[in-house]
Amino acid sequence: MIHPHSNETQTRWDHGDFQVQLNQPNNPRPIGFCDGTKADESELREMAELEGAEEVRIEKKKLKSGRETWTLHGAG
Repeated sequence: MIHPHSNETQTRWDHGDFQVQLNQPNNPRPIGFCDGTKADESELREMAELEGAEEVRIEKKKLKSGRETWTLHGAG
């Protein structure tokens, strides 16, 4: 499940409640957070398609903490 960025979800990320931070290129603020499941990936792709992106690439980066950041690149 994708959790949109808010003060509450940012705090939960800071406390280690989420495994993945979702980012957009050239945007310092995350767009949301998730647990990094295949279902989360599918949900992200569906959301991007609904917003008009024909293709979505997810760039994954492993952090020292074991968590990840995913940067979403859309083409459309």
